[in-house]
Amino acid sequence: MNLEAAAHVIQLALTPVFLLSGIAALMGVFATRLGRVADQVDAVSAEHPASHSRDHRLRVLRWRSHALDWAVVLAAIGGALACCAILLLFLGEVLGKDAAGLLFMAFGGAIVLTMGALLAFVIEMLLAARGLRNTVERNITSR
Repeated sequence: MNLEAAAHVIQLALTPVFLLSGIAALMGVFATRLGRVADQVDAVSAEHPASHSRDHRLRVLRWRSHALDWAVVLAAIGGALACCAILLLFLGEVLGKDAAGLLFMAFGGAIVLTMGALLAFVIEMLLAARGLRNTVERNITSR
């Protein structure tokens, strides 16, 4: 392999690397959100156990944590597939094999799974927004 071919492979590998860094940033956001959900679970759990609103809020927090679980899992698998795409680029060039089909599947899978992670995150955000609106409504009507 000559220097020009090696430089070209490295340039091609930048696209999945950018995807991988975006996925890593998303996972940081997901982890922060999951920590906030855990804090809210602790706060709501400390309230009087016979409260109907307490049970409802805990149920919503459980749904939010499930959505975040899915977001993290999908993003992690998407990140792994982005790494596979990078590896396939290099191995295909070094071994002289045509790995285009596998490369498209790995990178395409990373994109699809990242989209799934974003969808799960949107669901969590909608649940959080609904909970916020419910809390505001409760506070307005209790005055």
